[in-house]
Amino acid sequence: MNRHSLWRELSHFPWRNTAAVLGERFREDRLGLSASSLTFTTTIAMVPFFTVALALFTAFPIFAKMQGRVQRWLVDSLIPENISRQVQGYLTQFASKAGGLGVLGLVVLLLTAFALILTIDRTLNNIWRVREPRPLAQRVLVYWAAATLGPVVLALSLSTTSYVFAASRGLVDDAGLKLAFDFLEFLLLAGGMAALYHYVPNTEVKWAHAWAGGFFVAVAIEIAKRLLALYFGLVPTYSVLYGAFATFPILLVWIYIAWLIVLFGAVIAAYMPSLLAGVARRGGTPGWSLQLAIEALQHLASERDTPRKGLGAARLGERMQVDALQLAPVIETLVELDWIGRMAEERLDEDPRLVLLINPETTPMEPLLRELLLVRSDVLTALWDKAPLGKLFVGEVLSMPRALLPAPKTN
Repeated sequence: MNRHSLWRELSHFPWRNTAAVLGERFREDRLGLSASSLTFTTTIAMVPFFTVALALFTAFPIFAKMQGRVQRWLVDSLIPENISRQVQGYLTQFASKAGGLGVLGLVVLLLTAFALILTIDRTLNNIWRVREPRPLAQRVLVYWAAATLGPVVLALSLSTTSYVFAASRGLVDDAGLKLAFDFLEFLLLAGGMAALYHYVPNTEVKWAHAWAGGFFVAVAIEIAKRLLALYFGLVPTYSVLYGAFATFPILLVWIYIAWLIVLFGAVIAAYMPSLLAGVARRGGTPGWSLQLAIEALQHLASERDTPRKGLGAARLGERMQVDALQLAPVIETLVELDWIGRMAEERLDEDPRLVLLINPETTPMEPLLRELLLVRSDVLTALWDKAPLGKLFVGEVLSMPRALLPAPKTN
């Protein structure tokens, strides 16, 4: 693809619609509130995680020289420069005193770290519309391995890189070494975020999509650090109000901003398949889930007489011109009602077919209406009886003109 064709593709990509869709998903999942919750638990759990890393390096003398380098990299790369030294000093001081807390105190610290793990896991699974997270023991094992082996791998990487840079100091100027080290820090942060997006959700996340979210986080974190440092330098409100205590509110603000960036990166990774295909319908209108359910039933009913008898979820979403994550909860509702079923394919990596299980002419609409539209209650009795919603059959709804549906895409 030459430069002109690439520019043509970029100019025709629905950037505005894509940004609107991502913004809607961010608001719909209430990720601003989730970032607040994660900020609170992170503030409490920072000391336990720092204590674990400190204990790990203390237990293995071979890593003693790497300890300071890892601590300095973590703080300098993840926290704005104007408060990084104070934060590192506080964390080291608190972690060194953790041994005097006793068994009960250490249990409380571990529970706070565990709460952070569960909050991260639940939030990411909600973004990917995963209803059943991984088993608890598996989640704890994954995060515990990341908390213990992560610092060791990071220490080895940083030490090796530092050795290579020191050995090449006479061959490359200092500016080139600094640029190379900054690029390494960028890749480490992007890779860590990509691993988080790939392994935590209990669904298949392609590495390419996870890396897209990881690169977004790495770029946005760097920009946010510089903007926040510039703001606090030009408008020293916190320093004037809080004095020596200003580090704490600044740290809280930064943790909240960082979590907003991480969660938005997760939204990008989750919706990357739809973004690449081109988001045609944004939805979000009242009754949208019910509309999607009826459209899905219409498409599956039209496939009953074909050789395959059904459609995969991805193909169904493509025909309806909606992203898979919007369609996933609707499909789960129809599966739970036993209106549609999944047929396993011969190939494990192939999308299972969705097939219609009901007879539309004899199946009442009421179960679906109660799940996706409104419940039966005393206040709504007149609406149910006089509409009459309770007497509708699926076949009557599916006989709506096909012209009302979006035209299927042709390959």
